[in-house]
Amino acid sequence: MFKPKPTRPDGQSIDTLIGPQVIIRGDIAFTGGLYVEGHILGKVVAQEGEKAVLTLAEQGSIEGEVSAPVVIINGRMTGDVYARDRIELAAKARVQGNLHYQVVEMSAGAQLTGRLVHADAAAAAAAPVVLQEEPALAEA
Repeated sequence: MFKPKPTRPDGQSIDTLIGPQVIIRGDIAFTGGLYVEGHILGKVVAQEGEKAVLTLAEQGSIEGEVSAPVVIINGRMTGDVYARDRIELAAKARVQGNLHYQVVEMSAGAQLTGRLVHADAAAAAAAPVVLQEEPALAEA
């Protein structure tokens, strides 16, 4: 009666599909697998502590901030991406924004206009800097 959930080629299940004719204006919170063939104008955020994979297909686009454990981009992305585990940029990826990542994979042909920011580097930059005073030299 019910069909099994579709899967991507890498075996991840797709829980939510945003089709190519769909335009969403607003923020999205999700868990599981989100596959975007349409267009999103707003934030796309995976719920904390949940497994989640966001896949942006070649014909899809997102204009807004993205935050998820795993982000796979093969379409147009305008905005910063925060991936707690991994970001994959496929050959047709066109990204304008900064990528914050633990692990990044870029295929030949992917385009990035922005910065790659490793999560450890971002944490170190946010930590307060403590300067130590140099001891005074004794006069002779």
